[in-house]
Amino acid sequence: MYGPGGFFHRPEGPAGHFRTSVHASPLFARAVLTLLEQVDATLGHPDRVDLVDVGAGRGELLRQVAALLAEFPPEYEQYTGAAALAGRLHLHAVERAERPAGIPAEVTWGADLPEQVVGLVVANEWLDNIPVDVVEASPDGLRQVLVDLGTGEEAPGGAIGLRDASWLSRWWPLTGADPGTRAEVGFPRDLAWAAVVHSVRRGVVVAIDYGHVKDERVVGDYETGTLTGYREGRAVPPVPDGSCDLTSHVAVDACAAAGERAGASSTRLLHQREALTALGIEGAQPSAELASTDPVAYARGLAAASEAAELLDPHGLGGFWWLVQGVRVPLPGALRE
Repeated sequence: MYGPGGFFHRPEGPAGHFRTSVHASPLFARAVLTLLEQVDATLGHPDRVDLVDVGAGRGELLRQVAALLAEFPPEYEQYTGAAALAGRLHLHAVERAERPAGIPAEVTWGADLPEQVVGLVVANEWLDNIPVDVVEASPDGLRQVLVDLGTGEEAPGGAIGLRDASWLSRWWPLTGADPGTRAEVGFPRDLAWAAVVHSVRRGVVVAIDYGHVKDERVVGDYETGTLTGYREGRAVPPVPDGSCDLTSHVAVDACAAAGERAGASSTRLLHQREALTALGIEGAQPSAELASTDPVAYARGLAAASEAAELLDPHGLGGFWWLVQGVRVPLPGALRE
């Protein structure tokens, strides 16, 4: 997946295989920029503000944010909002793939998290790709599920260790589960998210992903687990040979607790539909009268409404979880309870 020649190093990038909010519409980048403006205000407009995209793919989000900021000429710097970020904003892409052509020169590109971030960190569909162990209930206890790297054929492995047993007991208990019931041990994702939070000196971190919370992980709801593969827009068997995306849902409440242990001082879990609506994304159709008075504006309005509807769809992208945490600052107004 991540090594030389692995899935995430392919020239087509993740966009060649699955569609995220960033790919669906530039409205998503506009919402991120709105959130960044609010974070900047919460921080008191410091001399330097960071926007970090973790799991940046081919830099689509930062490209779009840079393009939005370019709409504001220097003479507008005295105004608040996006224009006020001019000259203070530093863009960072955290990605294992090589820097692609066409990325704006002001974007820093690298595999490691920057240190001492002051600003906003966004991890959009990143945690679901952090590898986790799959375990299965058997008559003699919980066992790891092993898989052949070439064929994907599965076989029972050894008993799980104390660390994984402790995590499952707290977050995904399988006590009394029928043989064959599965769970995914999210401990590596907790560690990954804690590292993101730890990299922030002051600011807000946001993880956006399909996921679940403990109340939804009762035995039966996720009896077979959520591990799957994606290739060219289609679900495929999750064979770990580097030919497809491997993904499983994120235990967002466990990650939230890990973030708090790492220094987050405020937390909110909500769905994307609610988050984007609070940040000004609406799916309203343009007035039918506009079709006769300004057909071009009407067509643009229809396109924007269609894109917003996809981002807000509760059965699709709108159903994604947003884990929002403040580090030494309160959450920005739009995303406060």
